[in-house]
Amino acid sequence: MLDATEKSRYSRHILLDEVGELGQQKLKNTRVLVIGCGGLGCPALQYLAAAGVGHLGIIDDDRVDFSNLQRQILFAEKHVGMLKVEAAKEALHRLNSQIIIKIYPTRLSADNALELLNDYDIIVEGSDSFSTKYLANDAAVLSGKPLVFGSIFKFEGQVSVFNFKNGPTYRCLYPEPVNETEMPTCSEVGVLGILPGIIGMFQANEVIKIILGLGNILSGKLLIYNSLDVSQMLLPFNKNDSIEISELIELDLSCSINSANEIDYKYFKENESAYVLIDVRSKTEREASNIGGLHIPLDQLLKNPNQIAEYGEVVFYCESGKRSAKAVDQLQKRFSEQKMHSLKGGIAEALLLEN
Repeated sequence: MLDATEKSRYSRHILLDEVGELGQQKLKNTRVLVIGCGGLGCPALQYLAAAGVGHLGIIDDDRVDFSNLQRQILFAEKHVGMLKVEAAKEALHRLNSQIIIKIYPTRLSADNALELLNDYDIIVEGSDSFSTKYLANDAAVLSGKPLVFGSIFKFEGQVSVFNFKNGPTYRCLYPEPVNETEMPTCSEVGVLGILPGIIGMFQANEVIKIILGLGNILSGKLLIYNSLDVSQMLLPFNKNDSIEISELIELDLSCSINSANEIDYKYFKENESAYVLIDVRSKTEREASNIGGLHIPLDQLLKNPNQIAEYGEVVFYCESGKRSAKAVDQLQKRFSEQKMHSLKGGIAEALLLEN
């Protein structure tokens, strides 16, 4: 039953004949897990909490960075350095103290996915990792849970609902995983700050529709939204019955670099004089923060690789380790005699260790 405060809070929902008090009770009783507390997860969580979804789970192992504040609207300057899940829980409880929020400061893995998903009714996928998207999809299929998908790139976003009433899955739409280093991230190409808010709200809308049994669910349909011309395309796709998902396999979609080519920051600092450190990030990222070394953006480095031929043993670094891994992967083949390394975890991990 809804108490007097809840009836007042959700009065505009209750006034809708399609929702009413019974529908609001359904929202209160539903458990939703949000994977990723970034650009998509923040607005989705904010609207789900405001709508009165009674049980929210949030899984993310990242910390709030100053660059997140441009689009991750749950966070404030005071949250920089905090675990995102902790900052999100604080912000969401300020918005709605009557809901239950459980946080998981870890990454989704083959070891924990099924156990986590079993506690929830609907899954929202808002990560920036293809391997996580495939893992979340497969776990949702094995758990029999609908998965509300979202993704963004620069000015364009996508939304769909997978495994809804045994409907098409992520693998029906994208059967073959792509190498993650082939797809640039927000930190490489940028993203319009408003875009993840729009796509995250689309995701929250699909969750609420599923709970209330309203409208047409985006199952077997991919919504593509372009923020520059405000256009929308709805692309249909069918279930591929030949795709069988029987177990969870954690995909390694990273660059082909192996662990022998990675170097952790502590070891690097202890032997700093033996290496030439090269920052492969953009000029804007470099000016915002850096750990020293030369600055050669990745695109310039790959266009003119001979500029590093004179150096001895090289350590590349970027924000997370993806672009530096790509640099090693492509340049080590060209300069087989020159030793090259990628700074493990990138500057994000380095600054964390320094603090």
